[in-house]
Amino acid sequence: MFCNRSATDAAKHPALFGKPWGVATAALLAGTILQVQDHGGGWLALGFKLMPDLGLIAGIDRGLQKGRLAPRAASIHKALHRFVGPAVLALLVIAGMLQALWLSAALGWALHVAVDRTVGYWLRGPGGFLRS
Repeated sequence: MFCNRSATDAAKHPALFGKPWGVATAALLAGTILQVQDHGGGWLALGFKLMPDLGLIAGIDRGLQKGRLAPRAASIHKALHRFVGPAVLALLVIAGMLQALWLSAALGWALHVAVDRTVGYWLRGPGGFLRS
């Protein structure tokens, strides 16, 4: 369920399209693979890679326009698609409050966010529509 973006959108938001996010995605993918090889947590990485889209399930409702999320779930979806969550999780690992395998979860979550940005899938507004 990817949104279609025009060339004018890409011109307005050059950092959201193309190389910067593609490089971030590749780096996070490589980091996740290395982390899982060294410390385990493959299931955590996969689970947290898929977890941010659980906000979509909360936003399913009858009678919504195509591509719209129910407004009650827009804030959940938005919170799960920011880098703050994975950063806090990674900091807890670095601080020694969580085992190293939880870094796999943080990297998987960050990878999900980066992939969404790479393909041009941005955050949703309060009404449940994708922001342009």
